[in-house]
Amino acid sequence: MDALDEQIIGLLQENARRSFSDLGRTIGLSTNATAARVRRLEESGIILGYTIRTGSDAPDPRGGLEVFIDVRLDEATDFDVFAERVGSIGEIVDAVHMTGPYDGMVRAFTRDTASLDRLLRRLKKECGAAQTQTRVALRSR
Repeated sequence: MDALDEQIIGLLQENARRSFSDLGRTIGLSTNATAARVRRLEESGIILGYTIRTGSDAPDPRGGLEVFIDVRLDEATDFDVFAERVGSIGEIVDAVHMTGPYDGMVRAFTRDTASLDRLLRRLKKECGAAQTQTRVALRSR
């Protein structure tokens, strides 16, 4: 399994109904090459199946990780653009514009550290984050 396979898995975890064409455009492969990779991941037992999420499946503070991500934006991205881009990411529950050394702070719930890693990579690749600093909540009231 390589970095492209990890990207495919992350994208399918966010939306298992994504087409091979859309996956390929996102990761920079042809539709056929993407389909072959997905089939190989299925045949090797890495992808075991596909499922749906209902409202009750939404990220919950009682399970997984609650994280606070300080974000410094790249020079070409202002906060309004960033906020619009992160609005479609299911794990993110809030994004606020901040004063101080960081431009904003994102509050999110992720299943585990692997999901957190994918979220951080996505913030940098797709949303305009140049630098992040992450804090994990140990407990809340």
